[in-house]
Amino acid sequence: MSERIDIAALVPHQGAMCLWQEVVEHDANRVLLRTASHRDPENPLRSDGRLRALHLCEYGAQAMAVHGGLLGRETGVAVRAGMLVALRGVVLHVARIDDLPGELEGEATLLASGVDSQQYAFRITHAGTLLAEGRAAVMLGDALAG
Repeated sequence: MSERIDIAALVPHQGAMCLWQEVVEHDANRVLLRTASHRDPENPLRSDGRLRALHLCEYGAQAMAVHGGLLGRETGVAVRAGMLVALRGVVLHVARIDDLPGELEGEATLLASGVDSQQYAFRITHAGTLLAEGRAAVMLGDALAG
């Protein structure tokens, strides 16, 4: 299990913008994470005191980044910065998430990996209820300084 400090060392997102707080499990194909950052009144994605479900796409993208960072750490391959270039099949099952008690769980599953791109599926749940799901494509650029 990893803690927030470990996650921040794996991804470019820092401070309050590093949304995931705990790695529950991971392997070469997927990662499962937990967080309560959606309840934080200082969450940088909030507007008008609310955190809309649309922002679960950012949670999904960050889950992908965590998985890539973990793979890089385990294989010794330099992690390359990624740019989200496409979201597909995104379904939001709620309107907002700031009012949900407890933790969110997120899962990112690697669907395809090429030299300069990756595709993932992501799912975000709360207390066993699906909040959001979709697929995302990332183009990889320069290696992140480590």
